[in-house]
Amino acid sequence: MSGDLRSGFERVVTERLELRAVSLDDLYGLFAITSDPDAYRHSPCDRHTTVDTTRAWIERAAARWRTDGLSYWIVRRRTDATDEPVIGVGGVQRHAAGGWNLYYRFTPSAWGQGYATELSRAAIAAGRAVDPQEPVVAWILDHNHASRRVAERLGFTNYGERIDANDGVLRLMYADRPPRDPR
Repeated sequence: MSGDLRSGFERVVTERLELRAVSLDDLYGLFAITSDPDAYRHSPCDRHTTVDTTRAWIERAAARWRTDGLSYWIVRRRTDATDEPVIGVGGVQRHAAGGWNLYYRFTPSAWGQGYATELSRAAIAAGRAVDPQEPVVAWILDHNHASRRVAERLGFTNYGERIDANDGVLRLMYADRPPRDPR
């Protein structure tokens, strides 16, 4: 795909969350999460140690809105306040192996409140609307039990350990339907 795609999902409101296409406007709010060691308890090597790392991550994610019509959102709680802090990031992006990659990261103070499930449901719906032929896949580290529970609540099936084509890491592959190449 090429050009500037508009999917209509650049802003989504759920029951408790406001989801907006990731942009550099939220650089420091997102860096507070991506640099927090507690937020990366399950994958400490992925934590951002500089604001420039977060800036580059945002630029790549923002570019996906233009090329694929869908990418990651900045997450805030729904309120009337215009200065509500960023509590997370997530959504779906095209994955190197095909399909939609479901991803989220929240500040630890937002954990355990169902936000990951709420965000994920919106992301799955958006992915299916933009390209319903592609499965939605969550690549989860075996020891990340909280994310595994989210995938199970979503009705995803665990297809076992696979090498994640995006980074070469062995992860569990959960998906909303059988992947094109299950092995």
